[in-house]
Order: sequence, then structure tokens, then C-alpha cells
Amino acid sequence: MTGELKPTPFAEAYPDGVAEWMDVMGFAVPVTWGDPAAEYDAVRSHAAAMEFSMLLKWDVRGPAAKEVVDSIFSRDMSRVPPGRIAYGVVTDEYGKMVDDCTVFVHGTEHVRIYGGNPEVEKYLDNRCPVGVSVEQVREAFAQLSVQGPKSRRILQKLTGQSLSSESLPYYRFLEDVEMAGMPVQVSRIGFTGELGFEILLPAGQAGRFWDTLFEAGETDGLLPAGAAAVMMCRIEAGMIMADLEYDHTMTPYECRMGWAVDLSKDDFQGRSALALAKDSPRVGICSVILPGEGEFDGRPLARDGAVVGRVTMAVPSPCLGGRLLGLARVGRDCLAPGTILELEGLDQPATVVSTPVYDPERTRVRS
Repeated sequence: MTGELKPTPFAEAYPDGVAEWMDVMGFAVPVTWGDPAAEYDAVRSHAAAMEFSMLLKWDVRGPAAKEVVDSIFSRDMSRVPPGRIAYGVVTDEYGKMVDDCTVFVHGTEHVRIYGGNPEVEKYLDNRCPVGVSVEQVREAFAQLSVQGPKSRRILQKLTGQSLSSESLPYYRFLEDVEMAGMPVQVSRIGFTGELGFEILLPAGQAGRFWDTLFEAGETDGLLPAGAAAVMMCRIEAGMIMADLEYDHTMTPYECRMGWAVDLSKDDFQGRSALALAKDSPRVGICSVILPGEGEFDGRPLARDGAVVGRVTMAVPSPCLGGRLLGLARVGRDCLAPGTILELEGLDQPATVVSTPVYDPERTRVRS
């Protein structure tokens, strides 16, 4: 780890041997411990631990906390009771993407938003009446995602609280769970397309939790996983990222997030523009199989000689036998599976396939 990057809460507990680091929001984050394929396999076949402490977190508190969040968020917060999580988007007044966020409802007077764009805080502040506060709390917490088919079994060793699907369904969370001898928040959520959990705990307890977790997971094949494995999983699962699959020029209807826009709710930031944009998206996100090997990130895609989009990110996909799989932004008439797209300078084309390529019915995340 070099330069001016900050260490994450779990950094001191990481095992030796990080082969490569990257900058995520000013923090040093492992790309891999040297074998991304093994880290990927841990996620898909066993379990892996991945740190997400870098995400921004805002606590909105006060009598009108839910209403403030509702005024900028695409989901109807009046329908989200305490203990549930809503995934949706924040747009600007023109209906353009600002961030995709997860919102945790702790109570009628406490809502926490997880995201990646500092602009969200500005929008919240602008909507706050007297008696409601917005506070950035990222530095107070460590956030660890434990993903994989054995994740429940490993975490269950650390707590007497049931983590079954009946006790903790998908997109729900539990507060003050005694786990590894400390109170933590446990949620059923992730970024891999697998059964998984996220643990939120005070930053100062990160090292002790990591050590206890890996002691419990040793016999079940638990590994630390870096960003390379996470990207392989998320592209197979068709999960979008800011500044790759979407930017400020796009609406939610152009980045596979239109389902999360509830136009039936009362007025919220960008609603009028979103209502107009709903039926006229210019582009969309698709999965593409790419030929051979090489660097395809950002590469233009064409049809009949005219550029229609570009690859956002491509990775070798183990679930496709190692073939190169990418997500791409393309024109709306190029989204159908089976569409052939040209790659400049190559004889072999790219082929659009259904999204996601991994577990299309999303059964594993709900298992």
C-alpha cells in the first residue's frame, strides 16, 4: 500500500500477500491476494469476505426522516417498514442518474443511506426541515460482506441469533445481533449474485471480528476476496456500477434501474422528468460475449459500421467456461440476445446474451 491512500478498518487484519492495491474513494483496497480465480471460486463454491467500508453512509434522523429520504429517492419509503432495505436511485431534477443507493429503515425517525456519490448529502440537506439532521457516518463503521453458499453456516457459528431465510429474509436486516462476542448489524444483501450477508460494526472492532470470522471459516474454505473477484461476480450477475454502466447523462430507464422508479408516489426530485423519460430511453445495458482475450474495457461496439455503444467492463467468466464476458452500453435496438455487434480491427464479433448469465432466476441470493 503506497501513496496518500487511507487504510480501511480491516486493513491491519488482512493476511500478508496482497498482490495489488487500488484506489476506491481514497482508500487502499485489495485487487487480489494473487489468485483471483481462487477468490472467485470461494464466492461461488464456499465463502469469501470482501470489505465495503469505503461506501458513504448517511444517517438521517428526526421526526420527518423518512419523508426527507422519500423526497429524493425513487422508491416509496412509506411502504418500507423498519428492518427492511430498499434499493433504488437518486436522480437530479432532470431525471439523470446521481447514485444507486440502498436505504435501511431503522425506524420512523432514523434512516441510513449507503451510496457512493457525495452529491446525495447535498440533496438531503436541501430537503431537511428543522428537527431533521443528516450526518456522514462512514468513518465510524467497518463493513464486511461475507458471500457464498457457506456464508450462513460460517456466520451462524458466531451467533445464537438465527440467520435462516425465515428469520432474516433477503433485503432485511437485524440490529444488535451478538456475533463473535460483539453487537453488529447483519443484513441479507450483496454484490455477487450469491447467498450472502453484510456485517456492520464499529470500526475499532474490525480486526477482532476479522480474526474470529476466519477462525470459524477455516474448515469451510473461507477466503478474503479482492476487487478482481468481486468484478467477475458482479458482471456475471449483471449488477451495475456508477461511472461504468451509468453516468450523469443517463436516466434510470437506460441503466436497468427503471423498475426501481415509483411514479405513483408523491412528488420527488426528478419525478416530472422521469415521467417524460420513461417511454423514450436512448440506450440500455446488456451482457456481451467477446472474442478471444485482450483489453476490451471502453472499446466501441458497432452495427453495420456505425458505432452503437461501448463495453463498460469485461472479465473472464468462469460460469461461461472462461469466455470473456462484458457489460455494455448500447442503443436500444441492439439489446436483444443474439444481436451481433462489430469490434473495430477484429474479424470476430461480440454477441449480446441475456442478463444475468449467472443464476438468471436469482434463486441463490434468496436461498
